[in-house]
Amino acid sequence: MTATDGAAEAAVRAVLVAAFPAHVFIGEEETATEGAPPVLTDAPTWIVDPLDGTTNFVHGLPSVAVSIALVVEKRSVVGVVFNPVLNEMFAAALGQGATRNGEPCAPSPVNDLSAALIGTEIGVSRDPAVSAAVFARVAALTSAARSLRCGGSCALGLCAVACGRLDVFYEIGFGGAWDVAAGALIVEEAGGSVLDPAGGAWELMGRRVLAGAPGVAAAAAAVLGGAPCAEGEPQAK
Repeated sequence: MTATDGAAEAAVRAVLVAAFPAHVFIGEEETATEGAPPVLTDAPTWIVDPLDGTTNFVHGLPSVAVSIALVVEKRSVVGVVFNPVLNEMFAAALGQGATRNGEPCAPSPVNDLSAALIGTEIGVSRDPAVSAAVFARVAALTSAARSLRCGGSCALGLCAVACGRLDVFYEIGFGGAWDVAAGALIVEEAGGSVLDPAGGAWELMGRRVLAGAPGVAAAAAAVLGGAPCAEGEPQAK
């Protein structure tokens, strides 16, 4: 966490609480300060990551984003992911499609996993067993696909699938729902698939996600499902 993370979350929180005083607010920085995992109820809830890609931000890499989602009855109904460096805005509302800078976006038409470009993140855990599992998944999927990239922002990785820049993005063990609540909706509304990396149903609070073009998402999940998670990672339900 940097001072920018905290200031950004405070600014977003102030606007949302003023406009929707009856709604619940879950922010990454506030959650970290409280030291307890957030509890998601059916109440209208704003889930916010004020600076996704903090390490990129510190190092001057332009892959950073603000992610804001409105979740009602545990389902995202509005999602916005904004990269202020590149001035790029992804947005979606349930049943109304997804856009990039106001123009409709869609995932790639690829239907052969061997031609797919994959995105993922290595994560921050340096536990040997977790690292071994992370790189086993990378090896398995890279051997089945065209190539693999790590961008440093889960939210932007999801949005890259929504607009066809990546064919698949997956991550296991990211920080929390604030990383995916907006981006997953944007993928779905763009016409992409969102599921658990092992192929089952995706859970907002599960800290596991796979998003993909419809033609390759299931195939990618089949590969990942054969690469077991370490004991210290979130497990498939």
